[in-house]
Amino acid sequence: MASASLVSSALKRLQGKVALVTGAASGIGECTARLFSKQGAKLVIADVQDELGRSVCRELDADDAHCSFVHCDVTAEEDVQNAVNTAVSKYGKLDIMFNNAGVIGAAKPNILDNEKSEFEKIISVNLVGPFLGTKHAARVMIPNRRGSIITTASVCSVIGGVASHAYTSSKHGVVGLMKNTAVELGQYGIRVNCVSPYVVATPLAKDFFKLDDDGVYRLYSNLKEALLKPEDVAQAALYLASDDSQYVSGHNLVVDGGFTVVNPGFCMFPQSV
Repeated sequence: MASASLVSSALKRLQGKVALVTGAASGIGECTARLFSKQGAKLVIADVQDELGRSVCRELDADDAHCSFVHCDVTAEEDVQNAVNTAVSKYGKLDIMFNNAGVIGAAKPNILDNEKSEFEKIISVNLVGPFLGTKHAARVMIPNRRGSIITTASVCSVIGGVASHAYTSSKHGVVGLMKNTAVELGQYGIRVNCVSPYVVATPLAKDFFKLDDDGVYRLYSNLKEALLKPEDVAQAALYLASDDSQYVSGHNLVVDGGFTVVNPGFCMFPQSV
């Protein structure tokens, strides 16, 4: 039994690492937090959804020895700073920062209908939040001269027309932030990357795009017999968090089944629905 336990421990890709995941009380963040925990990481779950976040923590670690929850509004620097400090004070370090918290906003395709306050709110959460997360993660990673910082972007970071002006602008912005900080922080052994999923068929996404189940299936038209699930995005984040990607930095890992590489209206290959 002892040898089997050692083998199981050796196979855990995040064994001995400490991870902070924002927006981890639900959705992609929750799924990633569960996967990181399964892979051996000690976790700090940071979210504004207190009850949900604490519930996830209790499920993952009833004794509070390997998973902690902290209330965190990613637009408030003191909250982000506190979340990072909590990871270091409880677990001694921070190896992985996953800036996952984000909002979509209202689906307003006409720029004349877009209010400045709405635009600024999306930018504040989706771009300023990752800036603060990257800043404070770097603060504690630089002395250790290693670390992995990941931000959830979107296919909207590489193409236009899929979502609102504010959301698309915010996701282009986080990729620019990622590239710049990858250059700066590389000298300290810190890797900085993004993961950019296509539409994950969550209730929130279905509501935003006004999709029923048939409509969701039509979204996944390029890579047949495959639907994008939160677990797929979590696996991509795990790769970027783990030592498997030890020489990957400044990269935007697009998880879209080839959606962004084809123009179905002008393509020599059959594009059936």
